Amino acid sequence: MTLPDPAVLLAQMAADLRAHLARRGIHEPLFVGIHTGGVWVARALLEQLGQSEAPLGVLNVSFYRDDFSQHGLHPQVRPSELPFDIEGQHLVLIDDVLMSGRTVRAALNALFDYGRPASVTLACLLDLDARELPIRADVLGATLSLAADQRVKLHGPAPLALELQTLAASH
Repeated sequence: MTLPDPAVLLAQMAADLRAHLARRGIHEPLFVGIHTGGVWVARALLEQLGQSEAPLGVLNVSFYRDDFSQHGLHPQVRPSELPFDIEGQHLVLIDDVLMSGRTVRAALNALFDYGRPASVTLACLLDLDARELPIRADVLGATLSLAADQRVKLHGPAPLALELQTLAASH
């Protein structure tokens, strides 16, 4: 399988995001990336939009994961950084890969601890079409269907590159 080029996906996502926001009458959204890959995608997307100087929120959802008790906490967890008030604001939430939907659910829970946004638009570089929750991206780079033992890893921050990985068989 040949993976898509993130630069091509980002150019299309920028155009789709502009159109989506225009349809909704949203003029000055605030951008929040999910740590780590979502932050990389958010920075690249802001650059595509000509807004590389815009403030970017960084959301760490580790404490909000529903599998936290099973997997524990990664030793390098950093706190979220939202350099703006989200109450009543239109947000663009950005992640690299949408798979089960659980990361996005955790991100929404985390955001609401900071306030009640007017709206949240979800933008994802890839959708692996393996959702366990009814969550879908409003703006999407590409959808991939992978075998059960395959995953896609985003490398970055610049340039962004995708790598197809095969999980080791568990015994």
